Amino acid sequence: MEIIDLRIMRGPNYWSVKHPKIIVLKVALGEFYQVLTNSLKGFPERLEAMFPEMYEHRAAEGNEGGFFKAVREGTTFGHVIEHIALELQKLGGMDCGYGRIFPSPDAGSNYIIFSYQEERAGEYAARAAVRITEALIKGAKYNLQKDVDKLHEIREDEHIGPSTYSIVAEAVSRNIPFIRLNRNSLIQLGYGVNQKRIQATMTCRTAVFAAELAGDKNATKAMLEEAGVPVPRGTTVYDAAELKQAIAELGYPIVTKPLDGNHGKGATINIKNWKEALKGLNEAQRYSEAVIVEQFIQGFDFRLLVINKKFVAAAKRTPAMVIGDGVSTIQELIDQVNSDPRRGIGHEKELTRIKVDKQTNAILRDKELTVKSVLPPGEVLFLKSTANISTGGTATDVTDIVDPYNVLMAERIAGIIGLDVCGIDVMTTDIAIPLNEARGAVLEVNAAPGFRMHISPTDGLPRNVAEPVIDMLFPRDCPSRIPIIAVTGTNGKTTTTRLTAHIIKSAGYQVGFTTTDGIYIQDRMLEKGDTTGARSTEFVLKDPTVNFAVLECARGGMLRSGLGFQHCDVGIVTNVAADHLGLRDINTLEDMARVKGVIPKTVFPEGYAVLNADDDLVYAMGKEVSCRLAYFSMDENNPRIIKHISKGGLAAVLENGYITIYKNSYKTRVDRVVDIPLTFNGRARFNIENVLAATLAAYVSHVPVYDIKNALRTFIPSPAKTPGRMNLFRFSNFEVLIDYAHNPAGLKAIGDFLNGTPASHKVGIIAGVGDRRDEDTVELGKLAGELFDEIIIRQDKDLRGADPEKIICLLTQGINQSGAKEIKVIPEELRAITYALENASRDSLICIFSEDITDAIKLVENFRITQDCRILVD
Repeated sequence: MEIIDLRIMRGPNYWSVKHPKIIVLKVALGEFYQVLTNSLKGFPERLEAMFPEMYEHRAAEGNEGGFFKAVREGTTFGHVIEHIALELQKLGGMDCGYGRIFPSPDAGSNYIIFSYQEERAGEYAARAAVRITEALIKGAKYNLQKDVDKLHEIREDEHIGPSTYSIVAEAVSRNIPFIRLNRNSLIQLGYGVNQKRIQATMTCRTAVFAAELAGDKNATKAMLEEAGVPVPRGTTVYDAAELKQAIAELGYPIVTKPLDGNHGKGATINIKNWKEALKGLNEAQRYSEAVIVEQFIQGFDFRLLVINKKFVAAAKRTPAMVIGDGVSTIQELIDQVNSDPRRGIGHEKELTRIKVDKQTNAILRDKELTVKSVLPPGEVLFLKSTANISTGGTATDVTDIVDPYNVLMAERIAGIIGLDVCGIDVMTTDIAIPLNEARGAVLEVNAAPGFRMHISPTDGLPRNVAEPVIDMLFPRDCPSRIPIIAVTGTNGKTTTTRLTAHIIKSAGYQVGFTTTDGIYIQDRMLEKGDTTGARSTEFVLKDPTVNFAVLECARGGMLRSGLGFQHCDVGIVTNVAADHLGLRDINTLEDMARVKGVIPKTVFPEGYAVLNADDDLVYAMGKEVSCRLAYFSMDENNPRIIKHISKGGLAAVLENGYITIYKNSYKTRVDRVVDIPLTFNGRARFNIENVLAATLAAYVSHVPVYDIKNALRTFIPSPAKTPGRMNLFRFSNFEVLIDYAHNPAGLKAIGDFLNGTPASHKVGIIAGVGDRRDEDTVELGKLAGELFDEIIIRQDKDLRGADPEKIICLLTQGINQSGAKEIKVIPEELRAITYALENASRDSLICIFSEDITDAIKLVENFRITQDCRILVD
């Protein structure tokens, strides 16, 4: 077995719109392609022995044990790889349940699709699943635990913590999108100008001074004491001498903890002698030179949580512990506790497994015990000095019994310190009694308090403490999204995107848009290049100044990693034509249509798919969407348009020389085509299609018709506004047209314009693209031969592995099919352009189909300046 291709999808994609986070694995199964699992003796038994938990997999049967039944009765090994990849992730603490198998056009291979939580884990599981399947086939030994341990490690490195996850999950439940900004817990909620950010449980509303104050435990304690809040007496020390003096004043028992510590790190409690005090000092100084020494307050550890000035939850925390039975060793007791299915590694489950670490060993030594010691029946042994859930502690929800005095005190503390999300650590014998009466005290105030003890307590009611956080960040009727218009198709994407962005900007929005030329924020190019993938989309959606996004979405990005958004408000599909066929197993126009059809499938139900009614494949996409439909057509009498309008639908058509919107039975004329610069007096019919699509997208985005008309008239095609899209340069005695057209459909569209353009001699500078089928290259040459009197063949810099001589041969073959033509081969693009310009005849038209638009435009403009200077001199 061999992995041919492995892709990580991060958004809606060709394989699944509903399941955006999937691994696409193409595997050559070789001799096992048509072999079924029941034909290999012992295979089902070996699989069940290695993965007994896989009994829960239902597969097509729909019942537990369904997958094992399929394996015994005979299923494919691609199916086995899929289920092993899912089970590996589950064993690693990441429950993923979606998987599918698809045939590949290549004989002997399958596409195996399965979901993931973390990218690295999904990729690792894919490769491991193939290795394990091969081992099971051969009956070879395999160290499964090594893979499971690695997946646990990846999860702990990559997965956001439970507190952050709870907030993100609450946001998603309210249809608020999110973007992970780094590998840690920095998360953007919402898009563009409406975004808010969180990191763990700190929010963009958390005041820096408040977080710093909470971290300064001495300053915090002084402020609380002055406000009448019970706090333990204490001081700060820096060495053993000062520690000795502090103990003389406070007396035993005491607590030592680092001044700048958090999460219980470096803290030692219930210190009763000098030896323990020195150890506590040393432990605290691992984290902070300054060490707080305080009275040890007797009682239980409670955490009170205040969010947005309101008390929301409380939990009683108990350190990791075991209870003796008179028979089992301490290690055996720990193993028994860890066998609880609610305990896992790190944060993967509601409880964490207890680890015997330095702190545990120190506690055991102080009590003259080891992990092999046997505790008397009923004896409680605390294994940690703090009650943190992350070190194996437990939590009991006590929200409903907190005394009103303590509730008020907690809310006052959050206000005094100034924290929007505030965790207050309290030591008292009973949280149901006012703190001052129970002789309890407030020990610490925490910025970014953990939510785990509240959302998944060991005992008691779980509390949705993420809800008030989202309520605070996104109050009722506060938007979290910005409108998104997504544009795809074979040709016309970039022009439609630019025109749509221009219309939306003219309506007063701050627009961010992506194109094959670059990323633009408010008409400023911030990144140059082909920026039509998911990363470029996120660039725009992360920008805090943008309140409207127009995104060009190309085939390559969708096949490589999926879309960078889950849903859009308007999805435009311009057309589907033969281009890039034969790549990534997209071999037919129908395959390409399924790729482009991802966009309309992501449109919100209340949004619009804007589809080309003149294109059969694009029109058919309307049958597979759940949103509203709006069609555009160059023919006002198109039966599809008439049928759609008769049912109360919306459309835009070319009607009697006008761009016209049909709504129900009414017509709204937007503007005359000849008055729209982009159409070149109506000669550039392909641009009329782009105008129709952009007009319709703007109209359904509630842009007034008058504003649309003004925007259409002010969108002037030029090298600056639409680089590489119908850039026409007029010289004293000839014209030059620069365009990006690089496929037969694009060249055919340009041909309609050229046929209406008078010229004594038409020259075409063309090139074949490396990643095209031979028949496409021949067709490109044939079309060029029909359009031009003279053809110069150049070469792209990146031929993507293709043979340059073969491309020239194929183009020449196509050109010759249209009759004898003058053909020159000048491989370097700029040299080819220079030759054409220097040899241009009077009243001729030179058409440059360029790879490097920027350099081509610069060369032509410089040549025009030089020629104008010569004319002046003469």
